[in-house]
Amino acid sequence: MSAEAARAADLLTQLSNPARLRAFAELVRRGKEGSSLAEMAFHLDISKPEAGEALGRLAGLGLADGSGDGYYRAKPEVLREAAQALVATLPLAPLLKEYPQLKSFFAHGRLTSLPPTLSDRYQQIAELLARFLAIEGVLTEDEVNRRLAAVTDDVAAVRRMLVETGWMERDRAGTSYGAGRVYVA
Repeated sequence: MSAEAARAADLLTQLSNPARLRAFAELVRRGKEGSSLAEMAFHLDISKPEAGEALGRLAGLGLADGSGDGYYRAKPEVLREAAQALVATLPLAPLLKEYPQLKSFFAHGRLTSLPPTLSDRYQQIAELLARFLAIEGVLTEDEVNRRLAAVTDDVAAVRRMLVETGWMERDRAGTSYGAGRVYVA
């Protein structure tokens, strides 16, 4: 596991505690004003020691900071940064940097929608995914599906797109696939 993934996992694990999650949500809701320990205990209907533990953990994680005036303030950008760092470790991240015009078709490193069949974007997504697959030799349909499942839920539509655009070739039986066109940088 990468350091980014470990950090994101730790943040999510710590926020899975109901009191911490509610405390973080309340701090976010209060914005720059923040909240004191007593206010937090009152708003969350928990004891001061429980509120103190929740706020202390949030501060320890970097999700909140306490100031000298006794108020805690949320730092939601820490979660956003952890999510962005995690997305950067996904298999398509390096290739998506080369195709910024395609970002709207992806969420969290996964293909979420396809553009119209005859559009330039359709061709570009096919090229991107062909580069991701990096097919050498012949692959079975199961192997292609397994590779595509890492980046999309609709492997059949993507497999069909790759064949239609010529980036992948299918044998007559439809059971094995090979590289079609060759990507030229």
